[in-house]
Amino acid sequence: MRIITGEYKGRRLYAPDNDDIRPTSDKVKEALFSMIAFDLEEAVCVDLFAGTGNLGLEALSRGAGKCYFCDNSKEALNIIRKNIAHCGAEHRSAVLPGDFRKGIGRIKEKADFIFADPPYDSGLYDKIFETVEETGLLKDDGLIIAEHWHTMEMADKICGFVKVKERKYGHIILSIYRHG
Repeated sequence: MRIITGEYKGRRLYAPDNDDIRPTSDKVKEALFSMIAFDLEEAVCVDLFAGTGNLGLEALSRGAGKCYFCDNSKEALNIIRKNIAHCGAEHRSAVLPGDFRKGIGRIKEKADFIFADPPYDSGLYDKIFETVEETGLLKDDGLIIAEHWHTMEMADKICGFVKVKERKYGHIILSIYRHG
């Protein structure tokens, strides 16, 4: 697992020694960032269920101005902090430990991109969208990018958000939503 391009290009990221944390593959990450590349400059990003910080650090490497990393796993939080330091991205990063709802509640600026990659069988997708809507976290033209298993269908409309794009990469699907 590495940073694909940008300021931190080629940096190998630390990963856990077990399967408890499932980082987004380089193939899926590359496809995701090719879709949003032109909108990343100085963007505010939120990496929910950040795991290793893989998506947020790729966003920062490609020009995002700030990224908030949320996770409730002690092991994940240690890896995220280690990867942020490894990339030298401390000045543009904030690590928010604990439940994603609490993390979202502590963010005081609106986000351009929210990466939502919870454990696939967690049933948390609807709660994520509800929390984002309740807090007003996403900018009017912002996107929620949900990564999920190919057997899981995500609705065309969740809360006040509408699916605008969906792409399949092997067993992984990226569903992209914006305010509807």
